[in-house]
Amino acid sequence: MPILLTLLRRGMASSYVAGTHSVAYVTAPSEEVAQKLARYEWKGEINEDVEVLMMIKTRTSRIDELSQYVRSNHPYEVCEVISLPIENGNAPYLDWISEIVPKKE
Repeated sequence: MPILLTLLRRGMASSYVAGTHSVAYVTAPSEEVAQKLARYEWKGEINEDVEVLMMIKTRTSRIDELSQYVRSNHPYEVCEVISLPIENGNAPYLDWISEIVPKKE
């Protein structure tokens, strides 16, 4: 994981307006129920893929380069990479992220 956290900036421009979309955390009693709830349309077809959620912690200033790295290495044509700022948490853990992930230059 440290390699993902220390990527070099490649820069990506976007016309996205912050706050247009939201993340909804949903619990399900089983993988079967989760799969039924996670249907989505892609290229005119309904899909029910089983996916694995990764939570990659990094500096907010490094999200663009992380997103580029994921897009370059992900098998999906359009992969999901979204970020939410950390407002509060375990100080020693947050300090560790600051130590392991260099500031953007």
